[in-house]
Amino acid sequence: MSKPLSLKTTNAEDICNDSENLAFSQVLDCHLSRRKLLQSGAVLGSVAMMPSLSFAKTAPTFERATSLGFTSVPFSTEDKVIVPKGYTARAFYKWGDPVGIVGNMPKFKFDASNSAEEQAAQAGMHHDGMAFFPLPYGSNTATHGLLAMNHEYVDNGLLFKDGIENWDLTKVRKSQNAMGISVVEVKRENNEWSVVMPSSFARRITPHTPMLVTGPAAGNDLMKTAADPKGIVVLGTMQNCANGKTPWGTYLTCEENWSDIFVNPSNNLTALEKRYGIKSKEKSYLWSKEDERFNTEINPNEPNRFGWVVEIDPFNPTSTPRKHTMLGRIKHEGAEMVITPNGQVAVYMGDDQRFEYIYKFVSKNRYKEGDRVANMRLLEEGTLYVAKFNEDGSGEWLPLVFGQNGLTPENGFADQGEVLVKTRMAGDVLGATKMDRPEWISADPFESGSLYCTLTNNSERGKEGKPGTDAANPRNNNRFGHIIRWKEKNGDGTELSFKWNIFVLAGNPDSPKEEHRGNIMGDIFGSPDGLAFDYRGVLWIQTDVSSSRLNEKEYAGMGNNQMVATIPGTGEYRRFLTAPNGSEVTGIAFTPDNKTLFINIQHPGEPKDGDSDPLNPTAVSSWPDGHSRPRAATVVITKDDGGVIGS
Repeated sequence: MSKPLSLKTTNAEDICNDSENLAFSQVLDCHLSRRKLLQSGAVLGSVAMMPSLSFAKTAPTFERATSLGFTSVPFSTEDKVIVPKGYTARAFYKWGDPVGIVGNMPKFKFDASNSAEEQAAQAGMHHDGMAFFPLPYGSNTATHGLLAMNHEYVDNGLLFKDGIENWDLTKVRKSQNAMGISVVEVKRENNEWSVVMPSSFARRITPHTPMLVTGPAAGNDLMKTAADPKGIVVLGTMQNCANGKTPWGTYLTCEENWSDIFVNPSNNLTALEKRYGIKSKEKSYLWSKEDERFNTEINPNEPNRFGWVVEIDPFNPTSTPRKHTMLGRIKHEGAEMVITPNGQVAVYMGDDQRFEYIYKFVSKNRYKEGDRVANMRLLEEGTLYVAKFNEDGSGEWLPLVFGQNGLTPENGFADQGEVLVKTRMAGDVLGATKMDRPEWISADPFESGSLYCTLTNNSERGKEGKPGTDAANPRNNNRFGHIIRWKEKNGDGTELSFKWNIFVLAGNPDSPKEEHRGNIMGDIFGSPDGLAFDYRGVLWIQTDVSSSRLNEKEYAGMGNNQMVATIPGTGEYRRFLTAPNGSEVTGIAFTPDNKTLFINIQHPGEPKDGDSDPLNPTAVSSWPDGHSRPRAATVVITKDDGGVIGS
């Protein structure tokens, strides 16, 4: 029986010294990890003091909210964040701000002259999903903690003075270092939140950070490359969109539009490349021009190493992130985790593209209160399922298991590892329900087994050659999207059947076109994206209407993107926040007392078609600094009287 790993040293070092954990450590370059440990010794002090216990209950006990206590804000086209009277919103962690790494805190330069090395120690671009972890570890502290957050993508027009002109490897490295994840220490003092700098917890994770591969696809032939002939160590993560959070205090980051970065210039695309959207040309990131890792003609298996859920320990800045292949390879939008009644964990995930599927993973083993090491292996073994929504309001979870339901060598699946690398293809074989861009999923904290998922939009549904409507996706040309909810049988995530219904159809109830007509009671919205319950059972919905679509007549008068709140069962929706011009509202994280809300503003100044030069988007937005280089940023929101958000 293997001994538990102590948190007095890094996970990597302990694993390397523990031969009984060899199966877990086979993916680790121990020499690299030991060298990293020695180089990083100065930052281990606070981690060494961390107790070896499970993550505490995430919040004090709340009763379910029965009403919303704020006055809704109107639609807005103002270039600022607007919240209700009695609330204050402030941008406090912006792209280019130093993360707070000891001895390495470069400041943001508005002339775009920050180097690739400096960007690797600064906040990345386009903040997205995030989570708050109280400090000290295992506590319910509401005024001190860690924020782990994603940086989804980059705009080369903002990142460089001359955009993609004079393109070279130096530019590629800076672009790569502007993606990934930040871990920052935050603290509230004198009623104001700030980033703690320097911090022994501060960390940036980029497309160059070594990562372990776990699960059935580790070592699979489809995961092997010339640089990694064993197929067990991947460099980096990218295109990180939404997220999840585990009860044992780790962060789940989700790789979404990773296929946009890979290119196969031969024009001889494989079936696997086509199924995941890899193209023969691309004009946005251009990494493949200088970094052959992203040229699939040269490195055909490199894309197979992306599209996973990655687990990160925010409390240990020298720990090695792990890509859990058991959760499938898709364009992951999020990873909502719940503990089932018998102690297994279920993770719910959407594949954010038109006509893609909803999945859940159920662990083989059970969550053990007080055993963090055992819990950190729960995502390595289990079963992945894909959802089928039947016309009569029933649903079923179909297992993606090699040898079953057509997942056989005759249909192109050699083993379980291949089933997971080809998750989308496996879902096709099983006949799962093709959804209207499944994005964030959130579990109701007051109703066991009750899940909600945003389906952002799908203007392709019903077009020639495309699937038409079904009960779960009832509108052709679905420009406004909807939210679906389901209840697991017996409220238990290990069950394989459920009941479902449409929670809300987004859009204007007064629209002259039936396919654009919603059924919202209260403040209307379109293209729901971000979604999360707070600790009081209030459901918060964030929108992502593209800047070009905001110009369309169907969205006329609806202003900028927004955040609305509702309490299931009341049928009422109230607008809590409106965003700056050209931006998306995303990321939702509450402190355990529900008195601080962190959200992210992504891509302010995203040009509307024909409105602005992307190298100078000030005509669209100058948020948050009043400068011609708008910056994505984390916004902290508090109630002026110190009360609970939404009350």
